[in-house]
Amino acid sequence: MWQLYGHEFLALALIHFMAVVLPGPDFIITVRQSVRYGYLIGCITAIGIGVGISVHVFYTLVGVGVLIQQSVWLMSVLRIAGAVYLIYLGWQCLRSQPNANLDILAGEVMGKPSLIQAFNMGFLTNALNPKATVFFLAIFTTIVSPTTPLKIQIGYGIWMCLVNAVWFILVSILFAQPVVRKRFLEFGVYFERVMGVILGVVAIRLIWSVAFA
Repeated sequence: MWQLYGHEFLALALIHFMAVVLPGPDFIITVRQSVRYGYLIGCITAIGIGVGISVHVFYTLVGVGVLIQQSVWLMSVLRIAGAVYLIYLGWQCLRSQPNANLDILAGEVMGKPSLIQAFNMGFLTNALNPKATVFFLAIFTTIVSPTTPLKIQIGYGIWMCLVNAVWFILVSILFAQPVVRKRFLEFGVYFERVMGVILGVVAIRLIWSVAFA
């Protein structure tokens, strides 16, 4: 089995990992959650991101990904949905209140999300990312052979979900370190404002791509 699909898997795994480590909405959300709320919330958000990958893998394997790519209006709807969600997250960052009187490193933060809310944030951030749609469709149509059994392709998808989750858990561990959090939180509410602006810029780029597609 490895001899038949080993080279295919290695090519897919390498390209996927290179895409994962490039900063994007998933990275921004993980950093923000980890710095503001700590390790646990950051890691749960990362797990949500990993599970979100399964959405793209599923519709790619069943052929819906091709329909989305070939349909201008479907791709536009997906991009707008992703942009709206990023704008919502950005607005949440921009309107966040400073926690000057709270021991934020001890986890006493106003508006701290529940574990389910943290998971949903990671899941939706990834599942509504239109760039992921194009990426996974490209991988499964150029690297993965049409003759590769479905169970092997599902295995590829599970691998990519795990890699995404593990990578962003590592990112969360790094940015949730007390010394790192302290450095970022010294900027107080300005850190939140910067995160909000970055998310807004990404959303505007998505809307721009729809308007001038």
